[in-house]
Amino acid sequence: MKKTILLIAFVFTTLVVQAQSSEVFSNKKGAINGYDAVAYFTESKAVVGDTKYSTKWKEATWYFSSKENLTAFKANPEKYAPQFGGYCAYGTSQGHKAPTDPEAWTIVDGKLYLNYNKDVKKKWSKNQKELIEQANAEWPKIKDATE
Repeated sequence: MKKTILLIAFVFTTLVVQAQSSEVFSNKKGAINGYDAVAYFTESKAVVGDTKYSTKWKEATWYFSSKENLTAFKANPEKYAPQFGGYCAYGTSQGHKAPTDPEAWTIVDGKLYLNYNKDVKKKWSKNQKELIEQANAEWPKIKDATE
């Protein structure tokens, strides 16, 4: 009986930890707070996705504003998904995960980066190249960590 209780406790704890640690920043609105990842590239602006155009990828739900954008994402999600799982690129460069504002975004060398807010985006924009290098070095260390 004692072993069974310990096993159940271990499984429960493991599930809770897995649920809290995610490679993709997502909330009740979905990945990117429900915004369309493809639209950043095709329309050069943040566009809210529609619930009728959705897919699951990396344990998150992604929404799109059109069937075409959904199809493009499904064909090549790595091309459109934000770097660092959609967590704040500046925060990642500093060694931690932080949520993001879909309106605080940048595309650099064909990659989408999101930031915590527009003030952080200004900081990020002043030294993007160095901060991208720092974030690329930090991401493998923190991507599976809880927020």
